[in-house]
Amino acid sequence: MSRLFSSFFFLALLVVAEWYGFQAIRTLVQHTSLTTRRLATAMYWLITVGLWAAGIWAMSTRHLGTTPYKGYIGGLLLALVVAKLVVLLFLFPEDLVRSVRWVGRLFTGSSGSTAATGTPLTRSEFLNKLALLIAGIPLVALIYGMVRGATDYRVKRVTLRFPNLPASFDGFKVLQISDLHTGSFPSKEPLQRAVRMINQQGADLVVMTGDLVNNFAHEVEEHIETLAGIQSKFQPLSILGNHDYSDYVDWDAQGGAEAKAANLARIKQNHAKMGWRLLLDETQEIERNGEQIAVIGVQNWGQRGFKKYGDLAKAHATSGDAPFKLLLSHDPSHWEAQVLQYPDIDLTLSGHTHGMQFGVNLPHLKWSPVQYVYKQWAGLYEQGKQYLYVNTGLGFIGYPGRVGFLPEITVFELKRA
Repeated sequence: MSRLFSSFFFLALLVVAEWYGFQAIRTLVQHTSLTTRRLATAMYWLITVGLWAAGIWAMSTRHLGTTPYKGYIGGLLLALVVAKLVVLLFLFPEDLVRSVRWVGRLFTGSSGSTAATGTPLTRSEFLNKLALLIAGIPLVALIYGMVRGATDYRVKRVTLRFPNLPASFDGFKVLQISDLHTGSFPSKEPLQRAVRMINQQGADLVVMTGDLVNNFAHEVEEHIETLAGIQSKFQPLSILGNHDYSDYVDWDAQGGAEAKAANLARIKQNHAKMGWRLLLDETQEIERNGEQIAVIGVQNWGQRGFKKYGDLAKAHATSGDAPFKLLLSHDPSHWEAQVLQYPDIDLTLSGHTHGMQFGVNLPHLKWSPVQYVYKQWAGLYEQGKQYLYVNTGLGFIGYPGRVGFLPEITVFELKRA
């Protein structure tokens, strides 16, 4: 019942936002010629109906898999809807006040009329223009995020100190990438550029913390040669994320459970083709000058509807008595739910949240809607002697862009305290 009510409320909100958006445009051109007004009305509804029709088609064919052009359709529709919601936010309170005044005049018998002041711009017209101006900010930002932000790769550097880090690993550089979502890329060029940036960092070890694909194994296959070019002193290590299990596909229409299992097996094979060692609830020891650290890789373990495939107890048991332990776990909610129960896990690297690909990311101000869902959602967190870092991802899914939280390559320098 609550889901039905939520759906009805959301639909009603969209309808009201569309009406306010149209009224804002109509008010903007009300003093122009009849031809201009008709043209503005026609263009408004042509763009609105066209994008909604294309968006509904894209959503209705999700079971066939995601494709880049569907993402761009959805991104344009999202930008338009957000802009109209901003218009609604500005204009609805004014209409509410005027409605209350109208009801008051009914009871008092006042006509409410005032003499003309000769002011060229009424309060309503001013608010209307202000609403359209403010609405243009997220509209332009979301479109720019698709044109530029989605592949505006940034290198972040983090230095961490540990008293138990073996001396041979003082200065050891671990490079993390996450959430590649290779099925979202329209061409090979962006990832080729990303790999060049990765190789410039001179990492000792490269790790990838899940979501190589959106759903299907074939999505990464045109990028295998590119990703196989990632260079580090030790073999790159990887884990699976929630999307790698292809749980968001209607497999009944595509061969059932056997086809799903075959797709997962093919994804695992693709990790091997790229020269990555896929850790499935197991540990890879890294040895340097006779000393070792343990890199533990756990399968996806999520909450809030995300499935729990990983077995941390099993994975941890394979790490033995290594003096320093690094855990790769895709979903950051795993950290407080289970990881902190293992005090010898010094550093956990996660992804998954993408920073919701939208927000404000300034040195002293970070905000994204995803923070209302995940307590740890971007950057570095510390509890006791344990650290968690949440990488906001290299790729994108759904909205084919990024605003604020740009695609990230993180370089950790481990230092002995």
